[in-house]
Amino acid sequence: MRTIDWYIIKKFLGTFFFTLILLVFIVIVFDISEKLDDFLKYEAPLRSIIFDYYLNFVPYFMNLFSYLLTFIAVIFFTSRMASNSEIIAILSSGISFKRFLFPYFISALALGVLSFMLANFIIPFTNRGMYAFEQRYLKDPKQFNDMNIHRQVSPGTFVYLENYDLHTKAGWKFSLEKFDGLEMTYKLKAERIEWDSIRERWKISNYFVRDIKGMEESIQKGALLDTILPFKPVDFTEDFEEVKVMNYFVLQEHIKKKELRGDPDIIKYKVKKYERIALPFATLILTLIGVSVSSRKVRGGIGFHLGFGLALTFIYILFSQIFTVLATFGNFPPLLAVWIPNIIFGIIAILLIRMAPK
Repeated sequence: MRTIDWYIIKKFLGTFFFTLILLVFIVIVFDISEKLDDFLKYEAPLRSIIFDYYLNFVPYFMNLFSYLLTFIAVIFFTSRMASNSEIIAILSSGISFKRFLFPYFISALALGVLSFMLANFIIPFTNRGMYAFEQRYLKDPKQFNDMNIHRQVSPGTFVYLENYDLHTKAGWKFSLEKFDGLEMTYKLKAERIEWDSIRERWKISNYFVRDIKGMEESIQKGALLDTILPFKPVDFTEDFEEVKVMNYFVLQEHIKKKELRGDPDIIKYKVKKYERIALPFATLILTLIGVSVSSRKVRGGIGFHLGFGLALTFIYILFSQIFTVLATFGNFPPLLAVWIPNIIFGIIAILLIRMAPK
């Protein structure tokens, strides 16, 4: 690598981390002012606030907007180089524009790989302390108000509950059905079920059981039955925020489990999974756009480039939110919804590189 490559890499990474650290401090100040009442209300210890919450909050926030901060950092220092005629001198020395992009590509690739590792493996681990802190000091107890719950708890085994109470761990109008292909082999109906947390078993009241074996059928009734069923209360009280503490492999297994159950909220988990892969690529795409936009010396200088860059940033976020909503609440494929902004901006990047000064 040439001296100019190291010069650009140092400028790139130095501007990125300086902007990131500055923004983190600003966000922490605003976050403290917003949550101070909750800290005092729930008597959160200062040690827990610092080490359990904010120390784990920093990497989470850093990765959340890293691709956008990369974009702004590239535009900022590249436009300064253009204003100082440094880029003109570099291209005039015989270095092609594609060769000029090489240190940007290396830096963006390194940040993209770092973002991928953080999102899929490191941050889910560090988020455990932050998530536990939020559940204890910042959030109200979980509420569960779902009605007419349908779940596939294992292959061919389906359960239904008309209602479930989180606090009493009891459900009403319960049924469990087992199928062998299209034929029902077992059915359990009950007026009420209740979880025994000590014995980790279900208490079933006023039950009716049909056991079907070919042409033979046995029926059993009773007032009370203690039994083990292939699900627990946690299966009815899931908190979507728990996705923050799931690494890639845990999230993948969780999605498979939800597919088996037929949970309607599986789309949200798929979107999160695909975002963890797509956003690191956004770092590379937005870097190429940033260089192409800010490498030309214009009358407006840094102000014009930053304004144009912020406009593109807003459009990217808008596209991401629109397609995420379409995937979550519509029939839009989640994989395509997450990748469409990258595809659109990837095409824009190619066009801008061709139009950039050579």
